[in-house]
Amino acid sequence: MAQEGRTFSESWHRVADLQVSLRASVVVRKQLFRGKTWYVLQDSFNNQFFRLRPEAHEFIIRLRNDRSIASVWEECLQRNPSGAPGQDDVIQLLAQLYHANLLYCDLPVDSSKLFERHQQRKQRETKAKYLSLMFYRIPLFDPEILLRHCQPLVKLLTSRLAFYLWLALFFFAGKTVIENFELVQSEAKTLLAFDNLVLLYLSMVLVKTLHEFGHTLICKRFGGEVHTIGVMLIFFTPLPYMDATSSWSFRSRRERILVASAGMIYEFFAAGLAALLWASTGPGTLHSLAFNMMFVASVSTLVFNINPLLRYDGYYILSDLLDIPNLQSRSIEQLKHLAHRYLFGDQQSTSNAATRSEAAWLGSYGLLSGVYRVIVYGGIILFIADRFLLLGLLMAVFCIFTWGIRPAIRFISFLYSSPKLQKNRPRAVAVSLLSLTLLLLSLYGAPFPKSFLAPGIVEAKSYQRVVNSSAGQVAEVLMKTGSKVEIGAPLVALNNPELIHEKMSIVAQRAEVAALLQQSMALQGGNTREMLKKRLATLDSKLDKNLQQEQDLLVTAKRSGIWVSPNNHELKGLWLARGTELGKIVSPEQFRFTAVVSQDEAANLFNNKVTGDIAVRLTGQSNSEVQVPKFDMIPFQQERLPSAALGWASGGDIPISAEDEKGLLTVEPFFRIYADLEPSEEVVLNHGHSGLIRFKLESEPLLQQILRKARQFLQKRYQT
Repeated sequence: MAQEGRTFSESWHRVADLQVSLRASVVVRKQLFRGKTWYVLQDSFNNQFFRLRPEAHEFIIRLRNDRSIASVWEECLQRNPSGAPGQDDVIQLLAQLYHANLLYCDLPVDSSKLFERHQQRKQRETKAKYLSLMFYRIPLFDPEILLRHCQPLVKLLTSRLAFYLWLALFFFAGKTVIENFELVQSEAKTLLAFDNLVLLYLSMVLVKTLHEFGHTLICKRFGGEVHTIGVMLIFFTPLPYMDATSSWSFRSRRERILVASAGMIYEFFAAGLAALLWASTGPGTLHSLAFNMMFVASVSTLVFNINPLLRYDGYYILSDLLDIPNLQSRSIEQLKHLAHRYLFGDQQSTSNAATRSEAAWLGSYGLLSGVYRVIVYGGIILFIADRFLLLGLLMAVFCIFTWGIRPAIRFISFLYSSPKLQKNRPRAVAVSLLSLTLLLLSLYGAPFPKSFLAPGIVEAKSYQRVVNSSAGQVAEVLMKTGSKVEIGAPLVALNNPELIHEKMSIVAQRAEVAALLQQSMALQGGNTREMLKKRLATLDSKLDKNLQQEQDLLVTAKRSGIWVSPNNHELKGLWLARGTELGKIVSPEQFRFTAVVSQDEAANLFNNKVTGDIAVRLTGQSNSEVQVPKFDMIPFQQERLPSAALGWASGGDIPISAEDEKGLLTVEPFFRIYADLEPSEEVVLNHGHSGLIRFKLESEPLLQQILRKARQFLQKRYQT
């Protein structure tokens, strides 16, 4: 705090003769952050906290009702001329402590002022609640007296024995989930089904209750107090919460981190119990409830609670690990300082960071947390709008007002009336107008390059499918994929013991019929000889067919070219029905790229907005491109992919229907494009090789592109 404000202030006469002191209910505790001392003021009456640097603490502890503020400040200045707070700093500090009801002034009007400040603070809190309507808190009761009577139970549930039991449970539950992972994936698909929403919400309430219970126990275990348990409306969904702010005054960083981690520890405990219960029960309500609890306690913890970019448990853990108290508020102040100093030219603006590394942490966290918060809230709004469109629209309007309109109004008011800009107001207004102008020009005036990518596969223009004409088990793959073959070259050898037994049976029957025919030559029965001759001809035909099937067990090339069979290493030992495709023999002279284009992007191609070169980049050869001299677009929608490699089931990017076992039927219709590929010495073209084709379109203003994407998104998602 030293030297942050001016040594002398024009407003000093207003406070110099006042005689104030800290209230009797205020407790002072010492803490260390990044090797530096901080002091925490805690008002046990209303559970309020305030952090001070040593210079401010040195000033505050000297305040008494029989000494004026001016005399205390002069004493601090004599003791530490270079480190004592300036008069501006003192005025700001006293104002903050005054509004926090931490100061006592022995004046007749003090009681009325105290009540007035209390009312003002309540009004600010109420206003903050309405502005954070999606996270509205409703306190219910004070559990402190109950916790004091249950102290032995608190110690038992936070003992080492409880920790060892937690480890054992975590191990066995993890083993259970791994062993049944396919079943977990299958049941996870029904989590958001309408008939499961009640169980999902009930599971969330149970898990979050245990989560807050964990914070309460660990906080009480280390001597903290918990005075509030209530209900928080998270996006209008009631869930439990507790107030563990008393842990902020703990001197030990380890204890503060354990209190912040306690909720997640107890959630994982709940996930472990639920996993074992789920694995040991059959289909039913209890089984479904256990699975929902397991999912909520594990996934929600990883996505929300442990994430430091949201102000949940992970935030407080990161703050203690970095030794940066008030991380979020200080990061906002750091961003404001950067704007004031480097944009508005306020050279008197100082950073609240003590070192460059701390300043970097604060600036980075402020930017990342802001962006991530918008992404998370946007995703939640879309999730709710998918089920309740009107509620989603109301939430979107509220967020636009809270994060857009209201900050803009406050910023305009700041530009034209803030005393901080008294000397730099013209520059601040000019920089703001210039920034707004550049933003509008970049969004609406300046054309931006526009392009899109479409997945696809390389196909030879001339190729022949290779299938087995006879059923059998693959005995050996005789030719590696990618090999050059000639007509008659052996590709795959099959084995079919049934053909051998059938051949032996036919030969035996033929011998028997031939013997009978020989005997009938000495007899007079002409009809019998004719029947035996027909039977012998039939057996000869069967034998010829059997011999042909035996020959077909060796699959050979019917034309010259390149043998392409990407999965031939998996064929050995498999039983293949007659007509199974084993691969292709492709002609290496000419290739084309078959691409799958979404309906949104296809409109640009139909309108002939393609400009510039069209190129293809293949998987594994992304450093080089293959030029496309021309392309043709099939003018009707399709729903079956040219290759399963493009769908989700094979690692592609296109959603496929869960009902199609072959992985070819898409969820949404698409358009197919055939693009000719120019031969290139740098790129090896193989039939079936996947890649991406890039189309460059006419440049458009960025705002126009964003609005079009948003309109297409809303039309597709909500049919509006």
